[in-house]
Amino acid sequence: MKKHNFNAGPSILPREVIEKTAQAVLDFNGSGLSVLEISHRSKDFEVVMNETVALFKELLNIPEGYSVLFLGGGASMQFCMIPFNLFEKKAAFLNTGVWANKAMKEAKGFGEVVEVASSKDANYTFIPKDYVIPTDADYFHITTNNTIYGTEILTDIDSPVPLIADMSSDIFSRPMDVSKYGLIYGGAQKNLAPAGLTFVIVKDELLGKVSRYIPTMLNYKTHIADGSMFNTPPVLPIYSALETLRLLKANGGLAEMEKRNIAKAELLYNAIDNSKIFVGTAAKEDRSRMNICFVMKPEYKELEADFQKFASERGMVGIKGHRSVGGFRASTYNALPIESVQALVDCMQEFEKLKA
Repeated sequence: MKKHNFNAGPSILPREVIEKTAQAVLDFNGSGLSVLEISHRSKDFEVVMNETVALFKELLNIPEGYSVLFLGGGASMQFCMIPFNLFEKKAAFLNTGVWANKAMKEAKGFGEVVEVASSKDANYTFIPKDYVIPTDADYFHITTNNTIYGTEILTDIDSPVPLIADMSSDIFSRPMDVSKYGLIYGGAQKNLAPAGLTFVIVKDELLGKVSRYIPTMLNYKTHIADGSMFNTPPVLPIYSALETLRLLKANGGLAEMEKRNIAKAELLYNAIDNSKIFVGTAAKEDRSRMNICFVMKPEYKELEADFQKFASERGMVGIKGHRSVGGFRASTYNALPIESVQALVDCMQEFEKLKA
């Protein structure tokens, strides 16, 4: 039976990337050695690192004056690393879910934190609008895609202070204007590579301005100076990221990815909106293209477990919703083919015919 992988993360990777990574694990670059056992400072791996950085800059059209870093620790490490480097007196946050809250919690240890707006009272089912960003804040932090609640910020915000964005789950899913951001970061395990790699894109001129001591490993300037090799980087995920970026470029770049992602999202949302038994959970104007959340209508609530079993028997993997939302979540990252979305839609419609 064909499996359709809707896992929220770690999530689906292109089959070609998996196969090329597997080959590199067995024999990297014809060296007779595995990519797992070569020196990260070898010339062969230096080529990998340089090309990965170059493709990041090319595909995202990153302007001059920004550095691209590959680190460990996940996006969660960035929740404290960002304030260590950028927080002097005040930071502002848009509260759109669990990950925004976690970032805010860490920042509170560094000074005044301002929550400019929140959708918590509505269980984060929408992106707040019409808020005011304090002009005396050191930075304004957003989470562009909310994997748990299925909302997404699809435009590049104009901010009067440096804009910081957690883009763990929607990086490379659409073209974007990097010049509007002071720092972009994320875990790579959704749209880019296996778990273990964290990417950071930072505007160089923002660094070196805080008065506090920054621990060496938490200082972005440490990693910029050593090309992300101050210590041993996560070499295998970096290699996989390179293969993903090569594939993205070969398939038309981010404009093509956005076109495909819109088509997948529209297919599934249309099925949800026209269903007698399913209903979406996020406000329509803020729906995520990456994580599509839906539940059973109240009169069919008791059928959720039945549908979960029904879908699993037909090859649907990872569609159970997060416990804070319930229901179902289909993660439709770049690597998921539209055929898998169609298979889920067919499954939903088949179940509806049997039960409605």
